Amino acid sequence: MALLADRRIAFLGGGNMAEALIRGLLASGEVFKENIRVSDPNAERRAHLETLYGLAVRPDNEPNAEWGDLIVMAVKPQMMTTALGSLARVHELVVTIAAGVPIRTFEAASPARVIRAMPNTPALVLAGATAIASGARASVEDLAVATALFAAVGRVVHVPESLLDAVTGLSGSGPAYVMVAIEALADGGVKMGLPREVALTLAAQTVYGSAKLLLETGEHPAALKDRVTSPGGTTVAGLARLEAGGLRAALIDAVDAATRRATELGVDRPL
Repeated sequence: MALLADRRIAFLGGGNMAEALIRGLLASGEVFKENIRVSDPNAERRAHLETLYGLAVRPDNEPNAEWGDLIVMAVKPQMMTTALGSLARVHELVVTIAAGVPIRTFEAASPARVIRAMPNTPALVLAGATAIASGARASVEDLAVATALFAAVGRVVHVPESLLDAVTGLSGSGPAYVMVAIEALADGGVKMGLPREVALTLAAQTVYGSAKLLLETGEHPAALKDRVTSPGGTTVAGLARLEAGGLRAALIDAVDAATRRATELGVDRPL
């Protein structure tokens, strides 16, 4: 996080993901509000960010793009053509979180050094999963700066840009898959007599705790699964039904389908 301490961070776009990053940066204690500026065309959104975080917020992008030495492109893809114009004279580091807009689009429009990122919605509670990919002009230090930015809201991995659609299919869309699993587990508890609120709390905490256990121990999920699975016991009976119902295949197919759709949307979204 020290890599960000003295940087002027300009957010072009002040939506939910930008706000999550801002919250994480300020919570770190290493980045101060005076070093963050935001631009957003929506007056209500500007007022929200000004009131809640005490930030300098304006409607136009160009002054912030010229001020910042780390520029986070958080505008919606359909607004990207207009936003790209504000980068025409920018030579600084640009980090984009716009889905489906490749690095080459930014490098063609600007002399900036570009890194593309795919965060997911749990970043809103500082528990995100983000994959980042470097452009041709980005340096090792630029990659470290971008890593520090997204580490403020969760975990970060590095991948080539060609794999970002797969990241979208897995961790980008993945929270929806997990929500379905939590809902189904809770429904099972209700079926067996648990009150809805109790069942939902138990299901959500079980998923959260299991993921935390895996991440903090570094053990393979199969090993952790086996620890809970006694011969002839309750867990193996449940696992047998999951296998019969095709849970593994369904999740694999979901990631496959979402990845293919992400690729299609990128192709269908010329700027």
